[in-house]
Amino acid sequence: MPNSIRNTLLSMRDLVVSAGPFILLAVVLLALAYWWLDPNPPKRVTLATGPAQSAYAEFGARYAKALGTSGIQVVLVPSEGSSDNLRLIREGKADLGFVQGGSGTQTDLGDNMPVSLGSLFLEPVWLFYRAESAQKVVPTGDLSSLTQLKGLRVNVGTVGNGVPNLMNELFDVNRVDPASMVLSQFDQTSATVAFLNGDLDALVFASAPESLMVQMLLQTPGIKLMDFAQNEAYSRRLPFLAPVSLPRGVVDLASDLPARDVRLVAPTTTLLARPDVHPAILQLFSQASLGFHGGAGWFSRAHDFPNTANTQYPLAKEAERTIQNGVPLLQRYLPFSLANLMERMWLALGIIIAVLLPLSRVIPPLYEFRIRSRVFKWYGQLRDIEGRFRTEPGAASALVAELDQMEERVGKISVPLSYTDELYALRNHIHLVRRKMQHA
Repeated sequence: MPNSIRNTLLSMRDLVVSAGPFILLAVVLLALAYWWLDPNPPKRVTLATGPAQSAYAEFGARYAKALGTSGIQVVLVPSEGSSDNLRLIREGKADLGFVQGGSGTQTDLGDNMPVSLGSLFLEPVWLFYRAESAQKVVPTGDLSSLTQLKGLRVNVGTVGNGVPNLMNELFDVNRVDPASMVLSQFDQTSATVAFLNGDLDALVFASAPESLMVQMLLQTPGIKLMDFAQNEAYSRRLPFLAPVSLPRGVVDLASDLPARDVRLVAPTTTLLARPDVHPAILQLFSQASLGFHGGAGWFSRAHDFPNTANTQYPLAKEAERTIQNGVPLLQRYLPFSLANLMERMWLALGIIIAVLLPLSRVIPPLYEFRIRSRVFKWYGQLRDIEGRFRTEPGAASALVAELDQMEERVGKISVPLSYTDELYALRNHIHLVRRKMQHA
């Protein structure tokens, strides 16, 4: 190995050894910051969705696929719907779940208050009815008020999907006694089959228009969609509802379905998460929501959703940042795991550097002391030999031999080139003492 490289490596080794305590301190601080910040999310989360073929189930599959590209397994938990999802979150059986406005109150959850990832989409209340059944109540066969449902067989959905609670609110503000109707609570699939077979007069559920059931019923002959003529009044009486309109022809322009605008009421659906879900998971779900719910739809324009309005639960900071600022810069170009680590650790790194920077000023003096001590420690032995020569002149030959051994050992000392002057000074001093003894 060339001497220049060897001397450089020796200098680097000495520098590292001198800075060893500070390097160890930095490593300890980094380890503590990593433990405190917990930057790496779990590889598996559970998402409560809804019944098969529902919009919740469809969106759940999309989220699972999106997070799978970042190495996160999303386990989909089927449920009866919104209210059931709240229960699963409260009991810790699901990490996240789709919940529509009005499905429950905050006091239902006590201290286990979930956080919201923002309003994702509107879920209109779809009240489909058979035209022949409506003609028994209204000669025109067009229903426009819940008071017209008296005496009809109406399915309001299972308890877990939140629609029964919502319908109770709507019946209450209309002063409609539920006992005046024949109410049933079949699941969506069974109720639809019974409805199409004529065993039910009306069918109610709340769902996004992407639902296959909605798409099918909107295009089924003899089935009509109730027009909520007082939808603006409903939104004033029940703040979790928004007035929306199904535009004429939006279902099928060629067939002009529907033949006129249909007024509806719609609760807003959000994605709730348990308060202890890892922030990186919340960030991934929020980023996925930008693509899934940001486009134009039947009831919204492009970029209307997701948003931070009409949320009954505290908004997660990660969701708020994502909705306002989009995907962070690093995550646009780096894998999520690396970008997330850098984003969550940069502040800790800054604090550690700020703490260690003043302390680092001690490293150069330590380095200098370490190098010079290799040379200076021999001066004590040299002084001892010289002192013994003064008190024991007859031992000059033995002391000269001891000096020769000392010079041989000093010749093996390795120091950086910038300190060789002190090494050669030591050797000169050894030579001066030897000459003094030889000429005495």
